[in-house]
Amino acid sequence: MLSAPPTLPLSPLPLSSPDTITFLSSYSSTCNRLATAAVRAAAGDGGDSSSLPKGSGTTARGRRLLKVREEKRRREHDRIHDYPAWAKVLEDACKDDTELRAVLGDSIGNPEQIRKKVEERVRKKGRDFHKSKTGSVVAFKVSFRDFNPTDSYIWIELYGSPSDREVDLIGSVFQSWYVMGRLGAFNSSNLQVSNASMDYNPLYDSDKGANALPSSFHDISDVEFQDNWGRVWVDLGTCDFFAMDVLLNCLTVLSSEYLGIQQVVFGGRRLGDWEEGMTSLEYGYKCFKI
Repeated sequence: MLSAPPTLPLSPLPLSSPDTITFLSSYSSTCNRLATAAVRAAAGDGGDSSSLPKGSGTTARGRRLLKVREEKRRREHDRIHDYPAWAKVLEDACKDDTELRAVLGDSIGNPEQIRKKVEERVRKKGRDFHKSKTGSVVAFKVSFRDFNPTDSYIWIELYGSPSDREVDLIGSVFQSWYVMGRLGAFNSSNLQVSNASMDYNPLYDSDKGANALPSSFHDISDVEFQDNWGRVWVDLGTCDFFAMDVLLNCLTVLSSEYLGIQQVVFGGRRLGDWEEGMTSLEYGYKCFKI
């Protein structure tokens, strides 16, 4: 604790007296000490610094960074404790499954996007991620129900609701079948090569082929599906019935190699749970345009 400088005497002292010299020296020394202490206190180098006012020590940028870090910690906590278990399983599986990783893409970390990606994959390609052969080893059943070649449905029953890919496969078969019939392919009156012997080079009579009775597939509808049942309306026109053998041969290989067919029915107006006019995608309706 610094003492105050000595009080000046009320009555003047002679400048040459010893008391005056001693007093001035003491007064000057005290003033110097007080000035030095004040400078040090102002600079923060001396005295008790705990009594000095302190700032917050943060800037606006620092407070923003702190807020960002807190938000990141909160999100990480929510991800660990509230993250759906199924999404975590899929993300872990991506490490060893390149196809699954390609399906999820940039949706990892977002359960809602993961769900949409998987649903889209299932809708397009079916439920199995790895499936080298998707057909059935069991041959499908074939039956006829008052089949009229010029005005009848052909029904197909599958083992389950078809994916978009399977709808395209079946639709493409019927489309190709119709195009061939439209061009006169199913004409039994001109089977020169199949009726000839192949022991020698067969002869083909072009005039006979050109003058054969025309054969034409008249019309066909789009291929429709409701759940696991599909149907297509046909008017075979003047096609010969072996056109149906050609179709069944195609469907046989399609069933054994790719999608599995339970039965094919020629004729009939309503099979399974088919509901006329029900064309909503939400209820399993799908269609292949021909």
